Amino acid sequence: MATNDSALVASEMSTANITGSPAASLTFTEQLATLPSFLWDNKDYFLLEGRIIFTALACIYIGSHAALRRPPSANPPKKSKKGQEQRDRDQEREDQPVQGMLPSDAILFPIMAAIVLVGLYYLIKWLEDPDILNKFLRVYFMTMSLASMGKLFADSLHFLTGFVFPTVWRAKDGKLYHVNYPGVGQWTLADDNKEKLFDDKKKTPFPGRWSELNLSDAKNNLLWDVRHLFVEEWTVRLSVHGIVNEKVKVKFNDIFGAVLAIVANIIYYKTESTLLSNIMGYAFSYAGIIIMSPTTFATGTAVLFGLFFYDIYMVFFTPYMVTVATKLDVPIKIVFEGPGKASMLGLGDIVLPGIFIGLCLRFDHYMYYYRQQKLVPVELKTNDESSGQLVTKTQTQRMVIKPDYVNPQGQWGDRFWSSKFGKLFSPDATPALKASAFPKPYFYAAMTGYLVAMVVTLAMLILYRHAQPALLYLVPGVVFAVWITGAARREIREMWTYTEDGQLDTADTIVEVDGNGNIIDIVRDNEKESKSKDAKDQKEKQTDIKGDAPKDETSAKQDASPTNEVTEQPLEANSTLERETKSYPVFLFSIEAPVSRRLSST
Repeated sequence: MATNDSALVASEMSTANITGSPAASLTFTEQLATLPSFLWDNKDYFLLEGRIIFTALACIYIGSHAALRRPPSANPPKKSKKGQEQRDRDQEREDQPVQGMLPSDAILFPIMAAIVLVGLYYLIKWLEDPDILNKFLRVYFMTMSLASMGKLFADSLHFLTGFVFPTVWRAKDGKLYHVNYPGVGQWTLADDNKEKLFDDKKKTPFPGRWSELNLSDAKNNLLWDVRHLFVEEWTVRLSVHGIVNEKVKVKFNDIFGAVLAIVANIIYYKTESTLLSNIMGYAFSYAGIIIMSPTTFATGTAVLFGLFFYDIYMVFFTPYMVTVATKLDVPIKIVFEGPGKASMLGLGDIVLPGIFIGLCLRFDHYMYYYRQQKLVPVELKTNDESSGQLVTKTQTQRMVIKPDYVNPQGQWGDRFWSSKFGKLFSPDATPALKASAFPKPYFYAAMTGYLVAMVVTLAMLILYRHAQPALLYLVPGVVFAVWITGAARREIREMWTYTEDGQLDTADTIVEVDGNGNIIDIVRDNEKESKSKDAKDQKEKQTDIKGDAPKDETSAKQDASPTNEVTEQPLEANSTLERETKSYPVFLFSIEAPVSRRLSST
């Protein structure tokens, strides 16, 4: 588990080389006077720790944004055109609620982490030579890291591709150009925002001044073909007869990222490179933040504080944490080395606060669409027979109308090329760019709390010259920052009721509101009622079919004649022959490129 190594540890050489530490006997004013010289004398050490902090913040930032999905406060996007059903299925699969944590995990996580940590400690002591265990664990982590490294490399390539081949960009005169797809050329809207005006000078798929490169038609077509291969989806098929038959839509960067992950693992096995070990640990953290979810703020808070006490005990009162962190040379930590110095940060100190911060970003996303919901008055009719007569009563309630969801991911390149510097953080060129700039108060509060807590951890490391349990400072810093933000914004109720288990993902919900228009209760959920009604009708239909089946079978037997039996024999023979001659794949693995750009544009 990532929590096996959750202490910010400086090596003995690193702490010993912190020179000129302000003496405890000096007054506070004298200590402040010596602080600049102390910082200058240890600038290499502080730069090293700064790299650790920046790496952790960057991993949490990109991992949280990669974990965004459609919030339950928004309607699913509209169905794609005919022939893109697979894309709709992929979107529905992404919208499925993730398997999140349970409140019981606040007890189970520390117990499981302690069992693994203590087991590794005594295994190291029993082997006496940790190299044997390191070799075994390297192979294990190499195998387990293929998917996470492939995901990290693929998303990094998607990020770079968005800058090279954006879909929109803005010229110096303010015109917004759209890259034509799947055809060739670039266009801008006329003054009435209805007619597309193609610019004959812009013949390449590149933005800015590179759009008017003077190239031959053959080279321009080649560039458009390359863009098509990067943007369009490829098909990967895997079929093993009787076991699996899957078809997955991916992009070229996903395939290339998987190849890079395999190559990186082979090089790491041969060289044991610290850089590749850090990349592998970074990939583990990135994938962990994407996959794992605390489900609710209450569960996330309980789990973090359970590991908070676990971390304090293991670092301050036992030798387990520091020994395992320093003896094992496997990608369960981020290690940075400087001139005569080294420092490391356990993956648990990135992943565990990271999944909570990712929850904060998804809550910001939820609240962005929640504020756009509309309450439409509807009339509910109920039949009352209590008086002996059928009386129909009409009551006016409100129905929640959710806004349509717009995917905000993959917009970094478009934001860079289509936004002026002043609007870089509030782009509005396209609906997707506007959706990507939703307010993030809880996310920024959590990131600020993480940064402050890491600085405090570094200060305590220098002050006490002893390994520090980073969760001792990270958990209160992150959790308190988020809950205080909720209290200041008066949204504690929304935080408490928010969940990612799928309960909030409903449609056509009838609610009761107070005098200020705030929702106070759910009167009826039409979606659940329709589902239960459909299930009941389906069950009754199946019952009717079962009841009629014997009668139909008997009448069919009575109507059968010898002539029919004679005519059925050649048909059976033909079907048997067809089954014998029909082939099927026993094992099939294929990667299919997208349809040619010229064919798809016609």
